[in-house]
Amino acid sequence: MRGGTGRTVAIAKRECSSFFRLPVGWVVIALFLLVSAGTFWRVAITPGQIASMRDFFQFTTFLLIVIAPAISMRLFSEEMRTRSLESLMTAPVGDAGLIAGKFFGAVLFLLLMLLPTGAYVGLLYVLADPAPDPGPIVAGYLSLLLVGCLYLAIGTLGSSMTSSQTLAFLGTFLGLLVLLLVPTMAIDHVPGWMAPVLGEISVIRRVDDFGKGVVDLAHVVFFLSGTVLFLVLAYLSINSRRWR
Repeated sequence: MRGGTGRTVAIAKRECSSFFRLPVGWVVIALFLLVSAGTFWRVAITPGQIASMRDFFQFTTFLLIVIAPAISMRLFSEEMRTRSLESLMTAPVGDAGLIAGKFFGAVLFLLLMLLPTGAYVGLLYVLADPAPDPGPIVAGYLSLLLVGCLYLAIGTLGSSMTSSQTLAFLGTFLGLLVLLLVPTMAIDHVPGWMAPVLGEISVIRRVDDFGKGVVDLAHVVFFLSGTVLFLVLAYLSINSRRWR
């Protein structure tokens, strides 16, 4: 057990460090920080209004629709393209450990990318009077982590299904776009019995609650269960390659 866990951790570290050895990793970080900084300045610091990062967290949820596929597109697609996946599948870590290692490596990179945005919080406390409530800020970052995990799990599945990074990116991007926009846009145009269902799968509504400082256990369970579901599907996708 310990050996398997250690190998999974090693895969996660290797995967995370690989982003910093490639230009795409630095480009993703630079673009994210550039766009998020501009957004923070426009929506979080408004003269005459109470300082809040609520709109910043909502916008970042949309921004992750592009960022998450860019992070996850190469997780398995690159291994398939270079034909190195077969050797990884024969390693003693197993398919589940391989999926977990790749996924957590991507999550760690996402956390490192979000880390510099802590400067926005410090700037908000310096410039805002009165100082913002820390509760919604902590809850907002928790929402970004949970949303990021769900998005990256979907991206892991997308990457496990093709050797083309472009197709993995586009498939994940379109899937996330549907997940994020359809429940919100369609809720007023569906039969009454479907509205509660769409409300339950609305990512925007749940992120909005986090932005208010509401950490609802049901929201946490939704994101974690969704993450596990797509990781299981990715496992089945990788495992099916053994029978091809």
